[in-house]
Amino acid sequence: MIIHPKVRGFLCTAAHPAGCEKDVEQQVEYVKSQGQVKCGPKKVLIIGASGGYGLASRISAAFGSGAATIGVFFEKPAAGKRTASAGWYKSAAFTRLADEAGLYAKNINGDAFSAELKRSTIDLIKKDLGQLDMVVYSLAAPGRQLADGTVARSTIKPIGEPFEGATIDFNSGEIRPISLAPASDEEIADTTKVMGGEDWELWINALLKAGVLADGCITTNYTYLGSEVTWPIYYNGTIGRAKEDLDRAASALSGPMATVNGKAYVAVMKGLMTQAASAIPGMAVYLSLLFKVMKEKGNHEGCIEQTTRLFDSQLFSEGELRLDDQGRIRMDDWELEDDIQDYIRAQWSEVTNENLDEITDFAGYREAFLQMHGFAFDGIDYDTDVDQNVSMDLVS
Repeated sequence: MIIHPKVRGFLCTAAHPAGCEKDVEQQVEYVKSQGQVKCGPKKVLIIGASGGYGLASRISAAFGSGAATIGVFFEKPAAGKRTASAGWYKSAAFTRLADEAGLYAKNINGDAFSAELKRSTIDLIKKDLGQLDMVVYSLAAPGRQLADGTVARSTIKPIGEPFEGATIDFNSGEIRPISLAPASDEEIADTTKVMGGEDWELWINALLKAGVLADGCITTNYTYLGSEVTWPIYYNGTIGRAKEDLDRAASALSGPMATVNGKAYVAVMKGLMTQAASAIPGMAVYLSLLFKVMKEKGNHEGCIEQTTRLFDSQLFSEGELRLDDQGRIRMDDWELEDDIQDYIRAQWSEVTNENLDEITDFAGYREAFLQMHGFAFDGIDYDTDVDQNVSMDLVS
């Protein structure tokens, strides 16, 4: 079938297999170009491994350290005229490339929040790897089924006060005002249940109990703090409250991880295009400004550059970790440099339909969104028939 992007709001409901494959290939080539990470991980579990920072972590570990990886995700194969999800195509591409490189790579597709999937993953670790030296938790989900059968759903809303701001219509490129009412207490609690640190704790405690974490094992979770410009909708909103819970979870895990001489870290990453970021009102303006100034300065990074720098310069470096007063690893250091933020603050209220292309990089933001789903890559003819059915071996 011929596959073109189908964008509704902040969602793209189609994915291109050849484009997703090229995305993974380019990330792999970048990691290879950086050389092997000294003392890098060798046996890694990635929970939320099919896109964004999770997939990038898997690629950095596998092709930067020769690691055996198990990826846990929830993705859909193609069905009829509906394409597979981008994460399905990307995970299939990663698995193929890993196999060609002689690297162990197994995939488990299902509800990572469930106790059953945790048990299946532990069984696979015991059977094939024995013990892990790294666990990456990078799960982004709209909802979570709790143990009592109820479903908690995440919400993107401010807390306390309404939010008034602007966003950029993805299809038309027009600046549009947005207004959001503050979240209820229930919405705050549910968002924290879905996107906070509770399930990370459940995973690590289950892995510890099963004896599958090696001496010195590291576990990481990713967060974003942003700058004061985005705090009203992000850091001071429901998503920010959930991310605060990651700090609580990291602290709570310090004791259990110490039993294997291990560590639990929250890594603060830079603002970039992920599915989660594209859903947050106002982030289109911020990221378009950020991309503009960081590209001009020459220090713009995507997911793969961030995770590779995290592995090489922080987690597996001989030097001291770059920690803040909360014990978090800071990888947003370049984003928060004074000249970068001075530009964003100066232009934040000045963006109009007329100067959008001049003072922002909305074109780059839009391209990053499309490439996340396999579109807008050079060298691919998107008017050519492709087979949307791509197989992938899964652990049942």
